[in-house]
Order: sequence, then structure tokens, then C-alpha cells
Amino acid sequence: MCGKWDVILLAFLILAAGLLYSSVGHGGASGYLAAMALFGLSPDVMKPTALLLNILVASVATAQFLRTGYFSWKIFWPFAITSIPFAFLGGTISLPTSTYKQAVGLILLFAAIRLFRSEHPEIRTTDKQISIPVAILLGAIIGLLSGSIGIGGGIFLSPFILLIGWAEPRQTAGVSAAFILVNSVAGLTGHLASIRFIPGDISYWGFAAVFGGLIGSHLGTRKFATLTLYRLLAMVLIIAGFKLLLF
Repeated sequence: MCGKWDVILLAFLILAAGLLYSSVGHGGASGYLAAMALFGLSPDVMKPTALLLNILVASVATAQFLRTGYFSWKIFWPFAITSIPFAFLGGTISLPTSTYKQAVGLILLFAAIRLFRSEHPEIRTTDKQISIPVAILLGAIIGLLSGSIGIGGGIFLSPFILLIGWAEPRQTAGVSAAFILVNSVAGLTGHLASIRFIPGDISYWGFAAVFGGLIGSHLGTRKFATLTLYRLLAMVLIIAGFKLLLF
């Protein structure tokens, strides 16, 4: 499906995405989707591959943030209780190729905007208590979208938690990592038949994703901000997003 150098270059892009996204508690699915879109992989391959890579990186990130104490069960469970079954349901949905490309293209552009805004000052947490009904409803919405597209949902969950003020940035990252992990597992389980579309080169890409995830999640538990790298990744997302939307 990919030539030798394509496999290597794609592995490099996946490593970079895993590193940057895991530093903020994300699995990197939007980055993996963008990289695969640039190389013209089909939606049948993109969705399960992105979810599998997400599981690998989110597992590493979750372990790191749990180990350092940046996790809140009281924030996590109201979102997860509905996101898991709805991500499973979303995984059973096979969107038409054109619809899938348009949906992923829009999500990549949204993710790019989030990265471009990363220079803004961190939003400070308040004493606001989490609204369980709101979290349950949002978890269901994000879960369904995540499972059907092949992402973990962290790009939607993190800004919401920070905007409302339910957690500080690194605790938000820890919650997002666990949220992405369970959603990705549920989404892939919901469409087990799609596993047959995972390419043989996944071993190289999986290694690259985990290696990047180890570095990124380690840096993410500390003060880490590399604005130039975020801008470069955002440009990749923009190019891939428009490629999916226009071609």
C-alpha cells in the first residue's frame, strides 16, 4: 500500500504527532488521520489504524499522568459513562467515503485551530463543581462522533473542561488521556471487522507512536511548550484537512 520511503516518512509524522499530542494528554488520532490522508490511504484503513495507534499512545499517556497524580476520577466518570457505549455504537457506523472525508477534514481543521491557539495563556481553574448532567450529555455526543470518525475525542473534551474551569491544564490532560483510551477501545471494538484493513506496516507506525508518546507524556507532566512544533503540526493538519475536503 505504501512504498518503503513512504512507510518511513509516515512513521516519522506519526512519531511527531504522538509526541506533541501526548504532551497534552491526547492520543494523536487527528494527527495520524492527517498523515494518512497526505499519503492517500483509504477511509477503511484510516479509521481502524488511527484508533489502534490512539490506544497505544493514550495507554502510555494515561499511565504517565496517573503516576504523577494528574487525574481526577470525579471529572472522568460522568463523561466516560456515556462516551464508552456511544463510541462503541459509533464504531459500528460505516460512513460513505465522501461523508467520512468531509467529516475528518473538518475535524482536522478544528484541531489545527486548537494548535494555533496554543500560545494563549493557560486558562486557570476555578472552584466550579462539575455538572454531571452536562458531562453525561457531552460524553454521549463526543463518544458517538469519536467512534464513527476514528478519534478519541480529546480535542473536544479538553477545551470544554478548561473553558468551564473544572480542572487545571495538566489534570485536564490526564482526564483526556484516559477518556481517549476508553473511547478508542470502544470504537475499535464496535467495528472489529475493520481490523482486517489495518496494514502490515502498523508495526513500524505503532513503534513510532509509542516512542513519541513516551517522550511527549513525560514532557507533558512537566512544563512543556514548543510553539514552533505546534505550528508545524497545525500546518500539516490544515493541508490534510483541505485535501480531504476538496479532493
